[in-house]
Amino acid sequence: MKILVAVDGSPFTKRMLAYLTAHDEFPGRSHDYTVLHTVAPVPPRAAAVLDKATLDSYYEDESAKVFKPIRTFLGKQGIEAKYVGKTGHAAETIAAVADKGKFDLLVMGSHGHGSLTNLVMGSVATKVLAKCGTPVLLVR
Repeated sequence: MKILVAVDGSPFTKRMLAYLTAHDEFPGRSHDYTVLHTVAPVPPRAAAVLDKATLDSYYEDESAKVFKPIRTFLGKQGIEAKYVGKTGHAAETIAAVADKGKFDLLVMGSHGHGSLTNLVMGSVATKVLAKCGTPVLLVR
């Protein structure tokens, strides 16, 4: 099974990873895991005064901060994964990667870092459910 794991480093990401590794149907070498982190784009006015190398470095560093503890955790569980950092709006990017990559399952936490924003604008998870053709497992 090809599984996309969307992460943001929030407590819900930690719960989702714990759930994933605690259930016998998920861990194992028979699955192909890809861990995805999406970094919000720098506002256009700020991006205009920065060179491409600086922006790329910023985006890579932000994903690396989130991936580091996840690599350690999954490594201890004996799970190998590919790690992909993307830049864009979270819901659209997650849904696009899941659909384009022809994943069998998308696993993500039900909430992320932006809980106040979610209250006003709707959650990333809700938007992913609306946009994504891949089955989604939300872990609370």
